[in-house]
Amino acid sequence: MKYVPRLKDKYQKEVVPALMQQFNYTTIMQAPRLEKICINQGVGDATGDKKLVDNAATELTVIAGQKAVATRARRSVSNFKLREGMPIGVRVTLRGDRMYEFLDRLISVALPRVRDFRGVNDKSFDGRGNYTVGITEQIIFPEIDIDKVNKIMGMDITFVTTARTDAEAYALLKEMGMPFKK
Repeated sequence: MKYVPRLKDKYQKEVVPALMQQFNYTTIMQAPRLEKICINQGVGDATGDKKLVDNAATELTVIAGQKAVATRARRSVSNFKLREGMPIGVRVTLRGDRMYEFLDRLISVALPRVRDFRGVNDKSFDGRGNYTVGITEQIIFPEIDIDKVNKIMGMDITFVTTARTDAEAYALLKEMGMPFKK
């Protein structure tokens, strides 16, 4: 028997029927689904210290369960002492089973560990059915050892869906268990 992530199973058995009823879809292929999750972490002080990008890549790799790659500057900005091609951040794109596993860990373990957590903002949709949430500290993930963290950094997590509108994407993420503010 092949392993199926918990949220993927929930999506197929509970979320799709609920979305079909809510939006009056005729086939299950019309129901929006999660395409990928992109995690991006900008390392602003990377111009002075190259090790910060390596540390961020290591931490993001541990969090995502997939190797993170460094992002490089597209152009030079003299005010920021930035040269073209310098590493300035890290990113990772999750698809398939890893995506569902990460979403499950984010919803059930990491987000409840945020201080004074009252839900994620429901205004961060882009108009095309994609949702981005910003996280201020990487230490909310249980995979990170707090003793080994030398700098607390935030990250942006973008959920790319096949939904055409923000209302469809909101309904999809709400059914998946995303804790939106009331």
